[in-house]
Amino acid sequence: MSQRVDLRFNDRPVRVPQGVTLFDAASWNGIAIDSTCGGHGTCKKCRIRFKADPPVPTSLDLRAYTAAEIKDGWRLACRTPASTDADIEVPPLVTRPKAAIVGVGRQVILRPAVRKRYLELAEPALADQVTDLERVLGGLTDLGQAADLAVLRSLGGTLRASDFKVTAVVADETLIAVEPGDTTGRAFGLAFDLGTTTVVATLLDLTTGTPVAVESMLNKQQPFGADVIARISATMLDPAARDRLRQLAQETLAELATAACQAGGAAPDEVYEVALAGNATMVHLVLGIDPEPLGVAPFILSARLLPEVRASDLGVPAHPQARAVVFPAFGAYVGGDITAGLLASGMDRDPRIRLFIDIGTNCEIVLGGRDWLLATAAPAGPAFEGASVRCGMRAADGAIEAVEITGDGDLKLTVIGDTEPAGLCGSGLVDAVAALTEAGLIDSSGRFAQQAPEPSPAPEHSSAPGHSPIPEHSSVPEHSLDAAGAGAPAAALADRFATIGKERVFVLHWSADRDPAASVYLSQRDVRELQFAKAAIATGWRILLEEAGLETQDIKQVLLAGSFGSYLNARSAIRIGLVPDVGPRRIIAAGNVAGEGAKMALLSQRDRAAALSLLEEVTYVELSDRADFNDRFIAQLGL
Repeated sequence: MSQRVDLRFNDRPVRVPQGVTLFDAASWNGIAIDSTCGGHGTCKKCRIRFKADPPVPTSLDLRAYTAAEIKDGWRLACRTPASTDADIEVPPLVTRPKAAIVGVGRQVILRPAVRKRYLELAEPALADQVTDLERVLGGLTDLGQAADLAVLRSLGGTLRASDFKVTAVVADETLIAVEPGDTTGRAFGLAFDLGTTTVVATLLDLTTGTPVAVESMLNKQQPFGADVIARISATMLDPAARDRLRQLAQETLAELATAACQAGGAAPDEVYEVALAGNATMVHLVLGIDPEPLGVAPFILSARLLPEVRASDLGVPAHPQARAVVFPAFGAYVGGDITAGLLASGMDRDPRIRLFIDIGTNCEIVLGGRDWLLATAAPAGPAFEGASVRCGMRAADGAIEAVEITGDGDLKLTVIGDTEPAGLCGSGLVDAVAALTEAGLIDSSGRFAQQAPEPSPAPEHSSAPGHSPIPEHSSVPEHSLDAAGAGAPAAALADRFATIGKERVFVLHWSADRDPAASVYLSQRDVRELQFAKAAIATGWRILLEEAGLETQDIKQVLLAGSFGSYLNARSAIRIGLVPDVGPRRIIAAGNVAGEGAKMALLSQRDRAAALSLLEEVTYVELSDRADFNDRFIAQLGL
């Protein structure tokens, strides 16, 4: 029998086999430690602190922490084995990051699949021996003539206890419940956007079509990695991980459902239907379906349209007979969340050519309009989620979400929660790189300038209208002269460059002791990570344009979906080439359109059918088998 050690995580005692990593020890016992790489030692975010007798730091610890932090007992959980009994501090995990909870949607005609009807039925007699079920269905001839077996188990008692004055609950033309008295004013549905990072739940009153409560939280699967590939890999490396991931996803949905019902004053058994929009991997995992075929070529879904799913299959506390509407997927990496987003945005109804981009670790892109739609997926990586970035963090209090260089060289930061900057989230990363590129502190290849540009003199008037010549001896790159006097603010910011180890960094916010390593900074590697993500996305939409025989100027509107798109600065996105240059006013933050589509499916049977028809209207373009993809990708790396 292997030797065991006793650990205390935030004063919670656990006993684990000696030698397992502290990251695994915590995860096995339901203790969440931040991580975006799934415990593989690449993100350096699984911070823990030994309260006494810390072990010898690993080489990775020495790169992740300052000397003072090492001395204070800070270590990386994924690289520290449980060798002896220990008392360990785990920093609190952000469970509710800043997220878009509403989005662009359309008005719908209220006709939910769930309907209620109050019935006052004649009591049976020797001369009227119609069965209980037939008696109820006789009052529902226009709603449905089928019934769940579960209804029969309690039907007789319910009818007689209520003097045959009952409310019938019908879902998709099937009788799912018979309730005593008149409950026609109480019918609710739950719409979920099951994201890889954030999950949003909306409680809807199905009788009025109005949202009653909205709740969001971090997906509890986060310790297994920030992206779907990491989570698929986890199931391939450990067969038990699939059940654990299913459990964590269902716990997330259950907690949100409970919170939304409490906030909205609804009982769980008054929730008669659930709608869920999520990418293919999240849907597979929450239902316990093996996701491995999604992660290896040729990337095959288990099914585009799933068999009947009930709320209980998702772990959602609701009426026992509550159905679940799970949006169908176009492919392994263009999932039901995009189907829901297209439904909400009405792309299939608009005669204009529009570009829909859902930016995340996997970026889904759709181009087209009323007559045709092309879709693809691009592997953007986790940079936009704050992962793989040295000072990266999720969009929570303390995250720098916007960066601006003023005309006199001041650095203006916008921080979530109006608090001391603690890190850099995805929108802040895009802003920072765009601003430094505009100022000439990052060149077109993505490299930090070797020295700050000198202030450029005011350009002389040229005989050519609108022409501003570049001064002959100016070291300011041509593109940085789009803003007047770009060299001046750049020179004023030169003292923000520093070196940590052998890496050059640009400090966004100095620590109290002006130690670069303890400050919030942008590293050269961070810029490269953003370039890789941006290049993947730009390559994707450019290929769709080529497939359609169109040019950038043919795009009339760009929709940026999801939480990241909601807070992205359109000018910065255009400046680095992340989105087409159609002008900032034509770039629309669409918000949580997946959640909006899920709500529409609950409120309108017509729109639910429209979501299914999208499967036949969208043509999927695979990028991974294109011989020219790598060349195109490299061509888009520049800023």
